[in-house]
Amino acid sequence: MSVRRLAPDEVQPASFAFTPDNLAWARATIGKYPSDRKASAVIPLLWRAQEQHAYWLPKAAIEYIADMLDMPYIRVFEVATFYTMFQLQPVGKKAHIQVCGTTPCMLRGAEQLIKICKNRIHPEPFHLSADGDFSWEEVECAGACVNAPMIQVFSDTYEDLTPESFEKVLDAFARGATPKPGPQNGRHGAEPEGGALTLRDLPFSAAGPGDAPVAEKPKAEPKARPVAKARVEPKDKPAAAPVPQPAAPSAAELAAQEEAEIKARLATLAADATPEQKADAVGTRPAGLAAARGAAPDKLQRVKGIGPVNEGKLHALGIFHFDQIAAWTREEIRWVGTYLAFPGRIDREEWVAQAMALVADKPPAKE
Repeated sequence: MSVRRLAPDEVQPASFAFTPDNLAWARATIGKYPSDRKASAVIPLLWRAQEQHAYWLPKAAIEYIADMLDMPYIRVFEVATFYTMFQLQPVGKKAHIQVCGTTPCMLRGAEQLIKICKNRIHPEPFHLSADGDFSWEEVECAGACVNAPMIQVFSDTYEDLTPESFEKVLDAFARGATPKPGPQNGRHGAEPEGGALTLRDLPFSAAGPGDAPVAEKPKAEPKARPVAKARVEPKDKPAAAPVPQPAAPSAAELAAQEEAEIKARLATLAADATPEQKADAVGTRPAGLAAARGAAPDKLQRVKGIGPVNEGKLHALGIFHFDQIAAWTREEIRWVGTYLAFPGRIDREEWVAQAMALVADKPPAKE
């Protein structure tokens, strides 16, 4: 870990202020805490400020948030300088590469990734590349040890890297594209390479200790006992065979289809497109309320998949009640999913169905 200091004065902006959307979100986030505990919102507010300001935190933003939370400047500086998630000086316009250098990643080849960063970006960390598009640093454990080695770029992680696949990730960012996050070797999540290998998935014969397991031959299916045919009188007509009906797509299938369509549309946008611009390209923004009905919003976190951060973002969009979510159209689902940066998740977690059930338990309040 290196000493973390603020950027020099010559690159510091004179002032900082949240955009109207971010300000509404910040106020909703602060409102989740008791008035004497609103300092608890310091990390999410700093993160939102960093996202707004080209992914680095200027001194003016830190002081702005300290004023919002009635905190001494030094207390917010302590938070911003402690966590490597906060960047204190300008980073690459296209990517800031955080290479995990802790033991599991180092044993799996992190040193090779750092060497590539030195060759392609800059010999030293915290320096911009010649074109200003890239920067890099080494960080402590990023929490994906089973998928080592890995890097983090802004809010996404790229795992199971080799020098070759890491070069491809950098090439994609250089083209202005956003490579698909997650494992880069084809495996799903943190399952074993090659697929799941549990005792329930692979039957074993009775092998002695140290012997290689041998898959048992599948047992032959027992022959079905012949069934006597029912006698059909001449006057009876044979029943018409039922016409098979196509099954409705599952939530997972809808989610996968939506993700593929949205990914194709987003690939046509500029790399610096805002969340609103990305969402507008794929769907329709749902109508929001100026404030919760009766000044009493529903606890949206009762919908599985909506946590404190997403609840705050929904409040900033004017979404305060279950019946609003229950009424979302397909285009509105696509808009919200893309705006919240997880297309398909609303279908996978069935937010609309959950909201409908909650509405049935508690009818919406009158306007």
